[in-house]
Amino acid sequence: MTRALIIFVASGACTGFAPFAPGTAGSLLGVLLAWATLSWAAVHWLPALASFAAAFVGGCWIAQRAQAIFGEPDSPHIVVDEVMGMIATMFFNPLDALHLWLGFVLFRLFDIVKLPPAGAIDRNLRGGLGVMLDDLAAAVYANIALRVLAHLIV
Repeated sequence: MTRALIIFVASGACTGFAPFAPGTAGSLLGVLLAWATLSWAAVHWLPALASFAAAFVGGCWIAQRAQAIFGEPDSPHIVVDEVMGMIATMFFNPLDALHLWLGFVLFRLFDIVKLPPAGAIDRNLRGGLGVMLDDLAAAVYANIALRVLAHLIV
């Protein structure tokens, strides 16, 4: 894979180069991708889960390569973790505007707060897996919180 393609994917189609809050910009791309790709997941959950797992593994590889290119661990330009985190947040959740917005807010909140084990993963696990895994933990929390909120407000 070429250097330019690694940077493009790792930076979430260059959203990671946003001058302010690149992780939030990457998460917004994740909202769009979740909306565009997850509508079939409820019916075809096994292929959807397998596709997500393959993309997650690919994201780990991309993040690892991008760290070397950017010369810093978990560079703010690497937002493939936020993109995948938003997709995981919305997995098996309704994809209407309200749920997408709430999922976005919840994911950003859990990604910033880093409840256990996300904080420990962020501090202790290096490489592409570390970049990706703390956001997956935040996404699991956000997914569960979104489900609870959905039952309370809808």
